[in-house]
This record gives sequence, C-alpha cells and structure tokens, in this order.
Amino acid sequence: MGHSHESNTKRIWGVFAFLSLVTIVEVALGIVKPHSLYMTNLLSMSLLNWIFIILTVVKAYYITWAFMHMEGEKSNLRWSVVGPLVFLILYLVFILLVEADYVFEVFRTSQYKWIF
Repeated sequence: MGHSHESNTKRIWGVFAFLSLVTIVEVALGIVKPHSLYMTNLLSMSLLNWIFIILTVVKAYYITWAFMHMEGEKSNLRWSVVGPLVFLILYLVFILLVEADYVFEVFRTSQYKWIF
C-alpha cells in the first residue's frame, strides 16, 4: 500500500499571491502617500500610518496561519499562539508611538534643538 502525496503547490502560490498583494498595496501607499490619508489624523497619528500598522499585523497573522499550519488546529490552540503575538505587536506599536510623540513634543516646544 502506497501513501498518496498531495501537492501543496496551489496553496503555496495562494499564500505568495496574498502576501505579495498586501506588500504591493503597502509599497504603493508609501510611494503615492495620498494626501487625504496622510493629512487625516486619528488618535494623534495619520490614517496612512494606521493603515500600514493594520496591514503589517494582517501579514504577520497570515504568515503565522499559513507557515505554522494553524488553519488545521483547534481554535483554542490557534488563539493561544496568535493572540499573544497580535497583542504584543500592538502593544509595542502603542509604546513606540507614545514615546516618539513625547520626544517630538519635548523637542518641538523646548529650547533644545534637534541635534540628530
């Protein structure tokens, strides 16, 4: 009795196409920088930056989903792996943005000059 081997070529091309599409959208938005997205603020940050963050989290989630083979696992296991990753990425982004905004405001409103 032989084991049948199913090819994953179609799946690999699907993952490649999805990740490529999201990356192309990110690069296009970064090059074009639409004025309506760039100049619209949401929670002290431009809407364009929020779109970049969301697309990056979507790509990270999909990479985990596809390459760690999470689609075949039970929901509890999926969320025990993916949940902390998404939470930590969002937490890191939040901390970086809050600290960067603070440093920017200190240099903008004080007598210190930008030396870097």
